[in-house]
Amino acid sequence: MIEILLFAVIGLCVGSFLNVVIIRVPKGESIAFPSSHCLSCNTPLKWYHNIPLFSWLILQGKCSFCGTKISIQYPIVELTTMAIFVVAILKSETLFGACISATLFTMLLALSVIDLKYKAVPDSISLPALIVSLFMHDFLYSLNGALLLAGGFTLLRMFVSWIIKKEAMGEADIIIAAIIGATLGVELGLSAIYIAALISLPAFLIVSKKGYELPFIPFLTLGLFITWCAQTQILKILEMIL
Repeated sequence: MIEILLFAVIGLCVGSFLNVVIIRVPKGESIAFPSSHCLSCNTPLKWYHNIPLFSWLILQGKCSFCGTKISIQYPIVELTTMAIFVVAILKSETLFGACISATLFTMLLALSVIDLKYKAVPDSISLPALIVSLFMHDFLYSLNGALLLAGGFTLLRMFVSWIIKKEAMGEADIIIAAIIGATLGVELGLSAIYIAALISLPAFLIVSKKGYELPFIPFLTLGLFITWCAQTQILKILEMIL
């Protein structure tokens, strides 16, 4: 119980830092300097303005200096990161495994939010995430899964791009596919991609009518997380089907 509470607190703190990463990395800004400040009036924040989740609630979602509304993204990212850390410690057999899985899914959360906000996937986050994913299992097993799914996505990208006469997927999608393969292996990895496609289909149908281009990486991340959490159950279903 103590480990779970500790991971929950660490998750909230990491989530607070993650908001800084999400805002600054796509703009090419330093994540360390300048210190935290209001994005509207640029006033430096006091330490008590940076308490994860609680500061946002106490301030009622507004800057204490200029009164500008603070995005709901901040508490959502912090709570989601906390949930990731709690699930990681519950599912992992070792502390090292919990740290690796929590780190990986936290980085994927950052990539997902950045992709939604800016339609960009920084290599400075995606490539380190790929390296971390290689330690989710035995290194050679993870490497094999990463190469197979990345290769499969590359061939699919070439084939679909040739048919529709334009780029069908970005290089970032291939990196995420490699991460999925490294984390789950090929069989479960394909299941994760299938789940991601199922979840994304209704959303794509809705936004396509409005002319909005919806990124796929958040759905791939969600499909990966769901499959990772329920991999035993999904393997049983696959055994029944196959």
